[in-house]
Amino acid sequence: MIKKQFKILPTGLFRAYCEQVTEAFLLRMQQLQESELTIDSFSFYTSVSAVFSSRIEGEEIELDSYIKHKRFGIPFLPDYTQKTDDLYNAYLFSQKTKLNSVNVSAAHKILSGHLLPTSRQGALRVGNMYVTTPEGRIEYVAAVPAIVHQELEKFYTDVELLLNSDLTTQEIFFYASLLHLVFVKIHPFEDGNGRTARLIEKWFLAEKLGEKAWLLQSEKTYYQLHDAYYHSIRLLGLEYQELDYTKALPFLLILPKALETGESGT
Repeated sequence: MIKKQFKILPTGLFRAYCEQVTEAFLLRMQQLQESELTIDSFSFYTSVSAVFSSRIEGEEIELDSYIKHKRFGIPFLPDYTQKTDDLYNAYLFSQKTKLNSVNVSAAHKILSGHLLPTSRQGALRVGNMYVTTPEGRIEYVAAVPAIVHQELEKFYTDVELLLNSDLTTQEIFFYASLLHLVFVKIHPFEDGNGRTARLIEKWFLAEKLGEKAWLLQSEKTYYQLHDAYYHSIRLLGLEYQELDYTKALPFLLILPKALETGESGT
């Protein structure tokens, strides 16, 4: 149980969350098994993570094609695989390093290798950021550049507090989702924020629950529930300074769905 006060993470929904997500249900994660396709040079579930996190952002990469590319060396045009390759490598990096501000920046530099110019990879944005739908509607307005650094400092202070605290499985899943959501709302980079937020979520789970967390198909679940995913993000409001985190429960309840029957298998 956390006794210190958080700098940025809202906690008021935890009781309501526990009413819908039981500790026993979350223990299903211990039943996850590595795929037979995984070998020393290829991770099936890392591919699943990279492919579906990329697909959420509009990439048209197919899992079957990507497996053929990574597992069997079948060549595809670079434009088809390179952004997903970058994200795959960022996951591999994260699996070997601690979750902190320095390593998140390094992971972003890796995953944005074909998204941003070299000078902007791993660097905080300096301009305003409006996240829009394909139809041109504003989804939300991110934190203004003047406060991005201080908001991230609060964020990483809370991350450190969580990593150094004994938490129940319910608390771990609850805070993993909150880290994902709050990071997305800050939107500190010029591109790759969603990819980074979903990586941070799983990174935190792995830090607290062990390597099996990397087998959880959370990115696939977010992709399959794409409309609900973005709708639940919109529920908090348009402007960063006016976000209402009391409306965040629908978002927080998506991650556990990755443990439902059929979601955590191959």
